[in-house]
Amino acid sequence: MPTHAGLFRRMLLGSTPAKVLNDADCPVLTTQHAETISPRQLEHREWVCAVGLDSDSQRVLRYASQTADSVHANFTLVHVIPASGSELTVELDLEESLQSAKREAASRRIEALQGAAGSHALVSIAIGPIKGMLTEAARRLRADVLVIGRSPQSGGLGRLSDLSYAVARDAPCPVLSV
Repeated sequence: MPTHAGLFRRMLLGSTPAKVLNDADCPVLTTQHAETISPRQLEHREWVCAVGLDSDSQRVLRYASQTADSVHANFTLVHVIPASGSELTVELDLEESLQSAKREAASRRIEALQGAAGSHALVSIAIGPIKGMLTEAARRLRADVLVIGRSPQSGGLGRLSDLSYAVARDAPCPVLSV
């Protein structure tokens, strides 16, 4: 499903992909609109999975790992640690040690998560703005598919977060939202 529609249609109807991503119980594959970009052939060679290390991460990782394995793809797990928004002047050594500690803690959690999900993915941990770092990782890894999670439960707020929709909309490759 393409993620970009014309302005007039979007104003009248809203975003169809957003509605589907918000309401669908099944995984949804989105890609950029063919009028503005020529999608490359989906070769299934490089799959990237974004995880936030929350309570739903094991479900997302298990699905992504099994699906990537079924198409014999290389599989990389990407976790982004949000950059501290502090405008205070912090001593460089202190900031570096704080980031190192966050990376180490994330690495331990990812190792446990992979064990529980039966995954053996390569791991990339980045620090910065989440959407930008995820789309950059997909670009850098030349991903054929970026797998992201949506809430497994529908409800008043729906399944789709603003971040998930922004990633699906702006990713340089098709996005599989599970």
